[in-house]
Amino acid sequence: MSNPDLDRNSLLGGRTIQFNASASSPRYSDSPSPAAALDSQLPHHHNSVPHYHQSWHRELFDVGIFKDTIFPSLSLHGSLALVAYGVGRATNTVEVKNWLWPTAPIANAWWSAIGRKVQRGLTLGQALSLLSRPERLLLTGVTLWGGRLLYRISSRSIRRRKAGKGTDDTRWEDAKKDPDFWNRAIFTIFLPEALIQTIITLPFTAPYHHQGKVLSGYHPLVQSIAVGLFSAGLALEILADTQLSAYKETANDERAVCKEGVWSLVRHPNYLGDALIHFSFPVLLYGSDLLAPIEILGSIANYFFLRHVGGDKQTEAHQHRRYSQSSLEKHADFERFKQSHNSFWPKADVLTNKWLWIVLGTGAAVAAAEVSINQFV
Repeated sequence: MSNPDLDRNSLLGGRTIQFNASASSPRYSDSPSPAAALDSQLPHHHNSVPHYHQSWHRELFDVGIFKDTIFPSLSLHGSLALVAYGVGRATNTVEVKNWLWPTAPIANAWWSAIGRKVQRGLTLGQALSLLSRPERLLLTGVTLWGGRLLYRISSRSIRRRKAGKGTDDTRWEDAKKDPDFWNRAIFTIFLPEALIQTIITLPFTAPYHHQGKVLSGYHPLVQSIAVGLFSAGLALEILADTQLSAYKETANDERAVCKEGVWSLVRHPNYLGDALIHFSFPVLLYGSDLLAPIEILGSIANYFFLRHVGGDKQTEAHQHRRYSQSSLEKHADFERFKQSHNSFWPKADVLTNKWLWIVLGTGAAVAAAEVSINQFV
């Protein structure tokens, strides 16, 4: 670790670090940090509100994390969902909502960490300099996760259009046959997903806002574990996408589903990787003295969505319908795959699978590098 005497003025989550000469780790106070103090002194631009409206506004919206994080996030994601719905309805393309999954969280995280400070008069460099190292790790992780997903969605869309397979995700073709689909979609698809995104983004928006109680304790080893967990999840996602694309190009995709590489671990390694990434965020926050209990809800909501709403449940329903109509041989192979492999969490027999150790080894290597870097930063 770095010398505590050099870190007396470190900024961490809106708090000041107070070092005890007899303690081996820093202790945190609830007093505002220099960054938070500066943030509070920056100019704020408020619209004029009549006095009789001000008390109502304070009662309803000025309640801790709701005011600081949830309401602004819901406003952002809801507005983007309305725009996506308008574009989707005009073009009869549901896939436009998929572009919000990577772009909206990235925008929300960067606005929470940097945008608010720039709006109040700081330069980009000044705003970045106010972030602690754990906050920078968090922002970098969100950007890497979202950037990879954005590339995946855009490249898949481009390949589908070049192949003449339509302009929309095939999972929605049957649903759009309902003449009332677009009238209901705003309430059944677009706005509900905006609400889900608001909750999912809590681990990487709330830490840049709140000044309340957090689970205290600075644990560099836990930080490194979080970095390793994130890296293992990201590696799993990248391998899953790369190997699936290669399989579709070289194998006879009409007779069997992909069971090669990391697809030999579980039926949906990409979703498992995404869950690991999102679980790494609260672990990082805990190891950095930045975790408020409500932020754990984001990773839980993401896991629930992947398992029971828009992830493997929706994907496998589409696979079952498509394979049963287009290729009985592939449908039979898919049913055998379901019997032999779990959907999300690997079975015990994967302990001898080299791809498990490749993924875990990647995470361990990056975690070890983080331990080394943390000693000098």
